[in-house]
Amino acid sequence: MNATTVSDIAKDPIRESDFIKEMVRQMRALDSYGQYDGKPVETLLGAFVLTKERRAEIPLIGDPDETTVACVRAFYNGISVLIEKECGLMAVPLVHLTHEGFGRVLITVGKLVVLDRALRDVHRFGFESLSKMKNEADKYLSVALEIVGKYPDVAGL
Repeated sequence: MNATTVSDIAKDPIRESDFIKEMVRQMRALDSYGQYDGKPVETLLGAFVLTKERRAEIPLIGDPDETTVACVRAFYNGISVLIEKECGLMAVPLVHLTHEGFGRVLITVGKLVVLDRALRDVHRFGFESLSKMKNEADKYLSVALEIVGKYPDVAGL
């Protein structure tokens, strides 16, 4: 990550949003070895920012590293927590990935599937900015909440 990206993250007002705060919590929670203890928010969130230049450096075919897999899990865990906050029902994420970076994400609320997304090329997972990451999460969140609102009986099971 270059210095420009770190300074952009440090100044970004989006850091105060619920989703970004949740992403920081998720990254710290997935850190079972304490590698991120004491690290600034910019370092934790920097793993999610993948500028066009950085994306061009990544080969088209490759296996995801542990940091990238942790970012994918944190992203969908964060969305699940926000779904749970909004509707008051437990949202459970299931992230299934092969070692090659292909898989699927499901988020269920009760017996209701509110998010079903195929994952491809996970080794290239990232967003151009924190704003783009939040916008993507907001789209998923609104669709999920709409589905829960449409089928509340199934979500409550």
